[in-house]
Parts: sequence; structure tokens; C-alpha cells
Amino acid sequence: MEESMISRCKEYLELEERDPAGYSPLVLAYIGDAVYELVIRTKIVNRGNTQVNKMHRAAAGLVKAQAQAQMYMLLEEGLTEEERAVYRRGRNAKSATMAKNATMRDYRMATGFEALMGWLYLSGRLDRMAELVSLGLKKMGENR
Repeated sequence: MEESMISRCKEYLELEERDPAGYSPLVLAYIGDAVYELVIRTKIVNRGNTQVNKMHRAAAGLVKAQAQAQMYMLLEEGLTEEERAVYRRGRNAKSATMAKNATMRDYRMATGFEALMGWLYLSGRLDRMAELVSLGLKKMGENR
């Protein structure tokens, strides 16, 4: 799946080869936010048909800054040094905005987590991204 999705996007969308390390941490967080939400929504949809409003609430509970910060803390010890460095770059990035329902600490941690997700995605490391999200959901008691 990894190879086909990324390679097909590159082929059909005529994308240039770019080193993910060359992107700013906020750009990594931008794409990471979308990719992480897609993974969470996929997990929720896989549970079966239900009202869309219920699915939205379930997804929102897992993609909010507080939940992302919690997931990072649960995963931190199992990350590689390279992954931690990407997270720190994202966490320390100066953003002009802040989530309206999050503490500054949670917001910055979530930005770091999203940067890590974006970096893994752009690096073609979808297996590692899925592994981390799965492990985080299990540790949060959400992997049902």
C-alpha cells in the first residue's frame, strides 16, 4: 500500500522529489494534521455504519490538541532519535495562531506530533506512521 499510494500520487500529480527535511516544521504539521485525521477517520469508519455526527464526535475527540499531546507522551519512549528531533522542531515552531480550546503546552505538543506525522508521510514511512498511531490508540484505550 505504501509504495503504491505515494508513487501513484507522485506519478499522476507530477510531483517533484523533495526531501521532507527541507520543509519548515509548520508545513510538516500542516500535512501531518490532514494525514493523521484521515487515519483516525479511516479507523472510525471501519467500525461500521453509524450516524455521521457520532463519527465526527469520535474523530474530533482523537484529533484535538489534548489527545495528540497525550498520544505523543505515550509514544515518546519508543521513538527514534530522528523522530524525536522532528517532533521537537514542530513543538518549538512559532505559530501565529493557537487552538481555541487547548492550552499552549498541548497546542505546541500537538504541533510537534503533527509535524512528526507529516514527516513520516512525506518520507514514505506509512508503515511506521500506522504503527505509531495504532500503538498510541492502544495505549489510550481507543483501539477498538
